[in-house]
Amino acid sequence: MATYQVVTEQHGELNCWRISSDRAELLIAQQGAQILSYQRVGEPPLLWLSDQAIFRQGKSVRAGVPVCWPWFGNLQRNPQAVQAMYHGEQAPAHGLARSRDWQLLGIEEAGTGLRIEFQLPEARGDLPGWPHDVELKLVVELDEALKLNLTSRNMGNSPVTISQALHSYFAVSDVRQARVEGVEGLGYIETLADWEQRQQQGALAFAGETDRIYLDTPSQLSIVDPHWNRRINLTSSGSRSAVIWNPWTDRARELADMADDGWQRMLCIETANVWNDLVELKPGASHSLGVQIGCEMI
Repeated sequence: MATYQVVTEQHGELNCWRISSDRAELLIAQQGAQILSYQRVGEPPLLWLSDQAIFRQGKSVRAGVPVCWPWFGNLQRNPQAVQAMYHGEQAPAHGLARSRDWQLLGIEEAGTGLRIEFQLPEARGDLPGWPHDVELKLVVELDEALKLNLTSRNMGNSPVTISQALHSYFAVSDVRQARVEGVEGLGYIETLADWEQRQQQGALAFAGETDRIYLDTPSQLSIVDPHWNRRINLTSSGSRSAVIWNPWTDRARELADMADDGWQRMLCIETANVWNDLVELKPGASHSLGVQIGCEMI
């Protein structure tokens, strides 16, 4: 049985928990139930935390795994069924869940690992402009791999339609040397070229700003990082879409919470339900979006 230590920390305005074992360390913020960093002992970080991250209430941290829910990205770019769920005025990017405090339900040992469970009480009808009754829980499991599972259960009497993502920032030695495998031959939306539909040829390498929605994705995608001699394997469930993003030079300079060269050390692969991969929940129905983050040396 592994032994764990849990320490409460304050980072800027945010309450956080640092959870460490003899194998790995995890930093989680109460706001958004957001994992901020994840690192296995003796290895480079697996999840990226910006050197210039801003820890402010109401603002998602540029790090780790923000939870995008009940919509992803710009609400106006979502299908009409998702837009119709929101009755507010200004719709914040990536939904409402990532900037609100979640409730920690418990941290407990599970087998050889640890299980951490959060819920967002406001999702039960109290989110501003989004008057639907959904039980929203996030379970984080820390073992040989890191597992996240986001479950939405419609507790109301009317159908609910959402888009969502586990917006994971991965740490890489140099994104210009990295590649993503598992996308070969997939169709994708090129958001930087008027949202054209295109097809991926071969593995994905990076030579400029990247912002793509991949469709009908397989359950496993991998980041190959030759300089760090490792492969990060992402195994998803409840998802048929993924967003791959890197801001590159110009966009990074516009981001106050990222160093000008920060883009070199990060790559987002977001396990998602977006575009035509929506989640439609009938009353009483539930859906779980999950990803397992593992790593192997190459």
